[in-house]
Amino acid sequence: MPDRTEQTTDPIAMLKEDHQAVQQLFDEFEQTNNSRSKARIAREALTMLDVHAGIEEEIFYPAFQSEAEDAEDIVLEAEEEHHVVHVLIAELHELEPSDPRYEAKFTVLAENVRHHIKEEEQEMLPKARKLGKERLADLGEQMATRRRQLQREMGTDRSADRKAS
Repeated sequence: MPDRTEQTTDPIAMLKEDHQAVQQLFDEFEQTNNSRSKARIAREALTMLDVHAGIEEEIFYPAFQSEAEDAEDIVLEAEEEHHVVHVLIAELHELEPSDPRYEAKFTVLAENVRHHIKEEEQEMLPKARKLGKERLADLGEQMATRRRQLQREMGTDRSADRKAS
């Protein structure tokens, strides 16, 4: 998972970086035939999606919905798409990567997330720019802090690994 300790606090750039990183993992999953590699890639993608969804649901979506014009329908749809993603992630956690359904379920997850990313980047994020630089910077700081907390909770905080080396 990309380290965000030195990254921008622009929440829109942060979300787009996550989108790009998870789509790259989806592409890697689809391009490899090695079952161990697929399992590793899937684990990384699931963790990244959990962290990403956490910062969106806890910080970005509530702020966007309360402060942006005509945001309610966009956020409601995004939350429902997240619900589907959470269900698929939970089901994937219950399956062994060797289960014949695992790859199919992960592929469905990838398709849903790609659709969600497209809509979010075309509809929500452009409207979010209207919140203004100060408000976006504040949201970005909150999101970066929460990201680090979630990564520590999930045991994926890579900045600690680098400091130990």
